[in-house]
Amino acid sequence: MSWKTTALIACAILTTAAAAPKAPSPKAAAPKAAASKATAAPAKAAAVSPVANFDARNPQSVMAVLNSSGGKATLVTRDGDIVLLNFVSPAANFTLQFESCDAQGRACKAVAFDFFVDQPGPTFAQLNAFNQTSVMCRGYEDKTGKPHMVYSTLLFVDDPYEHFRTQMLAWTGCIAEFRNFVHDPNGYLASAP
Repeated sequence: MSWKTTALIACAILTTAAAAPKAPSPKAAAPKAAASKATAAPAKAAAVSPVANFDARNPQSVMAVLNSSGGKATLVTRDGDIVLLNFVSPAANFTLQFESCDAQGRACKAVAFDFFVDQPGPTFAQLNAFNQTSVMCRGYEDKTGKPHMVYSTLLFVDDPYEHFRTQMLAWTGCIAEFRNFVHDPNGYLASAP
């Protein structure tokens, strides 16, 4: 893994801990509750956060979180034990392929992220050298000659939202590194450790 990717992942882990939602203290909630009862205004039902019952093994749950982030996740296909999602956003477009899912397309055991660049790619030797600089981010060239960046992770029953968020931050770090590499493979590799 390059030092740049390591720094991105370290930042992701630190921001995950800092950004974890905190429950309000009971003392702070009491005056607000009393004030709302006193006004007797009709209460609107609070929107349920997609993080509230998050299950990283359920593609529908992941879609809800991704859709709340400003992008658009859609179901592409469900075939046997595989569920394929497409995600489109101003920052990046990529797919998520959930593997070893149950008959309902849930309880998936792994997910593979895939990002491709729609341009001719680096040489095989350059792509191989990139893979040697990264522990988590892997590049390959598809049959049409387009370079792809892939990242995969196992999914567990007890994975909290914060864990998936860290995985997403690591994934977006991989995309950023790959874009830098594809833009100037020789320059990128010259500065890689």
